[in-house]
Amino acid sequence: MERKIEKRLLEWKNQSSRKPLIVQGARQVGKTFTILNFGKAHYKNVVYLNFESQPDLSPIFERNLDPARIIRELSVFSDSSIFEGDTLIFFDEIQACEKALTSLKYFNESAPGYHIIAAGSLLGVALNRETRSFPVGKVDMITQYPLDFEEFLMAFGHTTAVEMIRECFNGNKSCSVHQSFLDYFHQYMFIGGMPQVINEYLRSEDFTFVGIAQRAIHDAYIADMAKYATAAETIRIIAVYESIPSQLARENHKFQYKLVKSGGRSSVYELPVEWLKAAGIVIKCPKIAVGAFPLSASTDQSAFKIYLSDTGMLCSKYGVPAQRMFSETGGMDSVKGILAENHVAAALAVNGYLPGYWESDGKAEVDFLIQNAGGDVIPIEVKSSENVRSRSLQQYVIRYKPDYSIRLSTKNFGFENQIKSVPLYAAFCI
Repeated sequence: MERKIEKRLLEWKNQSSRKPLIVQGARQVGKTFTILNFGKAHYKNVVYLNFESQPDLSPIFERNLDPARIIRELSVFSDSSIFEGDTLIFFDEIQACEKALTSLKYFNESAPGYHIIAAGSLLGVALNRETRSFPVGKVDMITQYPLDFEEFLMAFGHTTAVEMIRECFNGNKSCSVHQSFLDYFHQYMFIGGMPQVINEYLRSEDFTFVGIAQRAIHDAYIADMAKYATAAETIRIIAVYESIPSQLARENHKFQYKLVKSGGRSSVYELPVEWLKAAGIVIKCPKIAVGAFPLSASTDQSAFKIYLSDTGMLCSKYGVPAQRMFSETGGMDSVKGILAENHVAAALAVNGYLPGYWESDGKAEVDFLIQNAGGDVIPIEVKSSENVRSRSLQQYVIRYKPDYSIRLSTKNFGFENQIKSVPLYAAFCI
């Protein structure tokens, strides 16, 4: 599968002031495959080192953190030659070796010619806990997400479709095959962007096997919670994770601790929320009080929504049958809006935005606010159908007068009354 993150990996490789790179992301998003694929395409050789499956690897880092000695011993350990600039050294599951994580600092300072990428499951959680060993300022960091709809189309060989969608988005031109793209999009909403699940569908073309693959990933998440948290923490993390469908089913989708457990308080469940965020499993979307630059100045982290990083996984948690997902009369009204909003949150995160939502005295709410590279604040409204009326967006526009707004729905592309109409399937273009 072609992944857009490979372009960022190539930019990292070509930097003159390159640092060791840490790739974060949830389990099963394809980090190992992507990095190995990138290494094989752009280096003479790749030295793959896994700290979980190769227990004899960690002792190499216990003696001292001298890069020259480590490189010599890694070369012997892997039975591979390691050359500056020509070899990609890939530390996988690096969270299993604290000293290896610390060593990245010394590679940056004393041996910057070596190209090193580190990754691992629950790496974000490990980094949060090992603050003393984390090489602050000595590494670059990027996050890998599940496949977005653009990558999904490319995985199915629809490269021309991607080009057409981008052309219509940029020119605000009506798309002649709009309905066909909506059909592909509904398929994506059900399958999601986890590589293992997509591969299963490509192999079997059977949605039953899609559900089995998704449940296996859910089980792997639960197993990770037990592996990387204490027993008490695990119970709370699982409780928050399992509450997400009911949290998003509320009218305004805002997270409430009492929905996790009767009488639940932030003091008990705040850290589990942050654990899931650090693990890459959820996207946290805070409330923004003022729709003006900079958004960070008016962000209220105590009020927030959380979305799953993969909408297919959310579809699985709701137990949506395939026949209902693809039926015009499938009775999906109760979850269509939830899935559409979750999809947009994930698409914005993939593109590097830190989305928040805007609310005015509980009377008006805009689904997302983003701040672009130029500092412009853009309101985004999400609708799951062609009914696009929105008093909340009108109130926001009257108050803050943005250059334009974006409305995502099942309607075709267009631009009218300073509102850019974008089909839900084109969220990856934002």
